[in-house]
Amino acid sequence: MTTARWRPPGRLGLAPPVDGTGGSRALLRNRDFQTLWTSRFFAGLGKESGEVAYPLLVLVLVGSAAQAGAIGAAQVATAMVASVVGGALADRSNRRAVLLVCDLGRLALLALFTALLFTGHVSIPLILCVAVSSAALTGVANPVAMAAIKQLVPAAQLADAAAQNQIRLFGTTALGAPVAGSLFNLGRAFPFAAEALTYLASSVLLMSVRGPMQADRGDGGRWNLRGAVSGFAVLARHPILRPMMAWILGFNLVFTQTGAFLAIIATAESQGASHLQIGMTVSLAGSGGLLGALVAGLVVRWVRPSTTFLVAAWSAPVGALALLMAPNVILLGVIVGCVFAVVPCANAVFYGYVAASVGDDLQGRVLGAVMFLAMLSQPVGILGIGIVFDQAGPGWVFLTMACVSGAAALCSLTPVMRALPRPEEVSVA
Repeated sequence: MTTARWRPPGRLGLAPPVDGTGGSRALLRNRDFQTLWTSRFFAGLGKESGEVAYPLLVLVLVGSAAQAGAIGAAQVATAMVASVVGGALADRSNRRAVLLVCDLGRLALLALFTALLFTGHVSIPLILCVAVSSAALTGVANPVAMAAIKQLVPAAQLADAAAQNQIRLFGTTALGAPVAGSLFNLGRAFPFAAEALTYLASSVLLMSVRGPMQADRGDGGRWNLRGAVSGFAVLARHPILRPMMAWILGFNLVFTQTGAFLAIIATAESQGASHLQIGMTVSLAGSGGLLGALVAGLVVRWVRPSTTFLVAAWSAPVGALALLMAPNVILLGVIVGCVFAVVPCANAVFYGYVAASVGDDLQGRVLGAVMFLAMLSQPVGILGIGIVFDQAGPGWVFLTMACVSGAAALCSLTPVMRALPRPEEVSVA
């Protein structure tokens, strides 16, 4: 079992940048990491566009928002469970082979589905089967790809790599919807044909990664359920990851993207806002995450982790109280965008700690546990926001968001969180 140890971190606040071996320029010259990053960008773009294309297809075929929502919920649940399986595979199997199987599997699945769409042989059960199967392969692939970073990137570059991954995450989220919508206007099958091509591109790039994606560890031992879920035990014992994960759970209850968008859209509609105003509000809110991802690398290099985590933790309750007092609809989007802007920075620090302080033999299982827990609270939070809004109105929604996120932010005041080391200062024993 691996444990974390660190050197005294020094004072909080602004810090000098790390040396050239840990900077973004050195990371840009890391061919294997950049190739893997580009591969995962294509796969992520396919996944995000598919998440928009499936409900569009269901609405066109049967006009049922409930059935479209049910398919979306099934995708989330499947990906959540599959991430734990993927984490176990990442620690006991050839990571490159697992990623190729997932990408080629999605390629074959979407190619067949596209052919069926062109011939008109598509039904709701078939759409559900394809969507869930694709989500399962995505859930398996995500922790495997992230676990490989530890072997492709030197320790001094791990935090920068985590920051660059945030650009990929928020970039594909921003691009997925317009890509899917534009292609859907050309024909029902086109978004899924394009998604299949993204997995083809991802597979080709994967095969050009030259470096090993995992450390030598023999046969990896026999697979069993206890071993597969051991990542949860590591999170529970880790002095840094445990309070950070507790904050993530609390934050996702009330400030997951879907939940926050639901809150501001419902509020805007209750105030009689036009569809144009609502669209602008959601766009402003969503752009915050992408802007934050673009500067996350600078934040990781220049700002102490304790400061980053403190700002991220308390921006949520402060933002929720600001929503309560916002005088107009557009300002709702600006406030949520500001909250979302600090999320990629906190994510980069968190995943930097995972990569640096968890041994390669446990990387996948810990990342699988992280993804499971991060997704677990989201549907609960989305449902809760809807119920509170229906029963009590927007004021109580924002007050509830402030109370829940404020309770979660208390984690940032513990002695460990107030004296965090840099991710590259954490070593594995």
